[in-house]
Amino acid sequence: MPREALPAKKTRARKILDALQRAYPDAKIALDFDTPLQLLIATILSAQCTDERVNMVTPGLFKAYPTAHALAKARPEKLEGEIRSTGFFRSKARSLLGMAQALVERHGGQVPREREALVELPGVGLKTANVVLGNAFGIDALAVDTHVFRVSQRLGLAKSEDPDEIHDQLVQILPKGRLTQGTHLLIIHGRRTCMAADIRLGAEGAGTWIVDHAVGHGVVALNVTSVSRGGVGGGDLPGREGLAFCRQKIANDKLRPQIRQAEGLVIQGGRADDKAVELVTV
Repeated sequence: MPREALPAKKTRARKILDALQRAYPDAKIALDFDTPLQLLIATILSAQCTDERVNMVTPGLFKAYPTAHALAKARPEKLEGEIRSTGFFRSKARSLLGMAQALVERHGGQVPREREALVELPGVGLKTANVVLGNAFGIDALAVDTHVFRVSQRLGLAKSEDPDEIHDQLVQILPKGRLTQGTHLLIIHGRRTCMAADIRLGAEGAGTWIVDHAVGHGVVALNVTSVSRGGVGGGDLPGREGLAFCRQKIANDKLRPQIRQAEGLVIQGGRADDKAVELVTV
């Protein structure tokens, strides 16, 4: 397929955000917090852990350690026990203690508002820094978590094995002033609709997935450019009939499209090839 020009990709990215905003008008960060320090703590704990679990742990943690000075003085073994249920508790405890001690030593116990200063803190990378900037300080910032990483690539907006590269590519094309919002929209879409699943392509370019427009009840429909014969809805649906079926199926299944897997004839750009492609729930 021809490479998409940057202006066209910017236009498509804006349309995608518009569609996702219609589908998820209340999208926001899922972590509970009141202060920048609380959000920094919660975001560090959220690595390899659900936000729901973090929100169960943090109320007691915030009460026990209301300031960076208090957290910096925490006993490691006690802190480990308090965050044990979030997983990787020893590593996270070291990060929290190191972060708090650095805040006290370098910033008077206050969370800095500068990305460069944030990423210098122990346990704080670009994603965590941008979560804090965007949600605690209202500074437009894009945080690439596992959902943003996956969904943005499925939409053809970015491509890399490195989350920081995904960040840089998305910042180039997403509308200025909508980076924080874009983070929330891509995350909620990844959690509710575009969930993790293997995409197996028989050859490069066999499938292109693009979110095109909102279909009611919080599901965004696909502009399906690849369809397969055999297995789609249990029937034999070659070519354009299969494409039409896919689109109708997605439109009808408001809550969760159930198209799962098909193999055989893939139609791409008017050309038919024998490929295998898994039709994922998006």
